[in-house]
Amino acid sequence: MFSLKNRVAIVTGGASGIGRGIVESLVEAGATVVIADLNEAAAQHTAQEVGAHAKKLDVTNREQVRTVFAEVHEEFGQIDVLCANAGIFPQAGLDTLTDEQWDTIFTVNTKSTFITVQEALKFMKPRKYGRIVITTSITGSHTGYPGWSHYGATKAAQQGFMRGASLEVARDGITINGVLPGNILTDGLRDQGEEYLAQMARGIPALRLGDPRDIGNAAAFLASTEAGYITGQTLIVDGGQILPESPEAILQAE
Repeated sequence: MFSLKNRVAIVTGGASGIGRGIVESLVEAGATVVIADLNEAAAQHTAQEVGAHAKKLDVTNREQVRTVFAEVHEEFGQIDVLCANAGIFPQAGLDTLTDEQWDTIFTVNTKSTFITVQEALKFMKPRKYGRIVITTSITGSHTGYPGWSHYGATKAAQQGFMRGASLEVARDGITINGVLPGNILTDGLRDQGEEYLAQMARGIPALRLGDPRDIGNAAAFLASTEAGYITGQTLIVDGGQILPESPEAILQAE
């Protein structure tokens, strides 16, 4: 079960972090995976390490998306899976947040989702098959955090888009779902230091931060043929982070 053999997948922002975890899981499941990332060198490096392919892509540029997706289709004959994972998460408090920062994060996180999904559907609809998995977040739809109000807004918007879009393509054999990571141990988090990481882990019932492969495995399931009756849904992968009513709830469980 859950084999992705003979499936072709594109993972945007797949060179590192959660994206790399998704790539590794899809490759392990048997898919032919194309990493589409703005950082071409990192994409090539990851592709060589895990047995994938790489292409440079600015997900905010529709012409580039159209060209790269067409190249993937020409080279491999089909596009079965899109993992729309590319995104940014710069911190900015409300007192300093600018119009430019707001517009930039919505362009990168939300508009790119719209662009990549729309372009992928052009190849999925004729075949009456497709799996689209959007990497969104618990932030915005379930939780909030100071300094990331703009980020949370983009992630909530992704989920609203997902629900409406999934209805439009359900009869075409195409599903659109979202994976909602909690705190995942990526290089960006490691840079915050061990004390910060330990503090974050204490707030999670599982008492650990997630691994990129935790998200990758969830994405691989939603990308499978067997998940074909699941659409417009979100799968939270957070070690139970959003469950406790208070920090004391975690302590009581020990």
